[in-house]
Amino acid sequence: MSLIFLCLMITISVTSILHQAYAESICQMIEEAAQARGTGIAKRDPNYIRQKIVEGKAVIALQEENIVGFCYIETWENQKYVANSGLIVHPDFRKTGLAKSIKRATLELSKNKYPQAKLFGITTSLAVMKINSDLGYKPVTFSEITQDDAFWKGCQSCKNYDILMRNERKLCLCTGMMYDLSTYQNPKEEQKEQKNQRWTNFNRFLRLRSIRLQRKLKDFPIFKHVIYNENNK
Repeated sequence: MSLIFLCLMITISVTSILHQAYAESICQMIEEAAQARGTGIAKRDPNYIRQKIVEGKAVIALQEENIVGFCYIETWENQKYVANSGLIVHPDFRKTGLAKSIKRATLELSKNKYPQAKLFGITTSLAVMKINSDLGYKPVTFSEITQDDAFWKGCQSCKNYDILMRNERKLCLCTGMMYDLSTYQNPKEEQKEQKNQRWTNFNRFLRLRSIRLQRKLKDFPIFKHVIYNENNK
């Protein structure tokens, strides 16, 4: 699988052993992006990223020899659940549609490898939520995604981990979204009305979630920032 952004001369492809040298740069990009947002998992182990690259469980975007985007696949509970993790785009290439193209390529890779799995993600980024919605994800509560302790352990490097644990892993600043790969439909073939309806449903979900967060403002004042952002997107 290989896609080309002709206007930007960017190639998007499934990784191979030829790409393992980019592991350190990818980890640095992810950490810098998390620090800039003030949320999210800040650190990834270069050896872990290198393993995903060599196994062909990742998608990479290159402009000539320069890394400009990346995303990888993780599995949980004997491949019942799949996550597309570590989505990153170089700051110079944001708002170009590159992130959505990487997500689409990673979704298709996930479908090819794990056709019966439930693909999920948690994120604080409204831009990523919009991309996910366009691709067919639906908002879900944390109880609907994997309960594998190994997955939640990965949240420990996020500065909001204490909030997650104090809410018994039921609520945090992140929003959960899921795509049942057994019902996969190519996003390119969907009608505009379907995408618009899905986005409308997602906005309704965010409004209901804001009500839940407001009830916890006394104990978690940081939720006020999340509510503001989601109501003023």
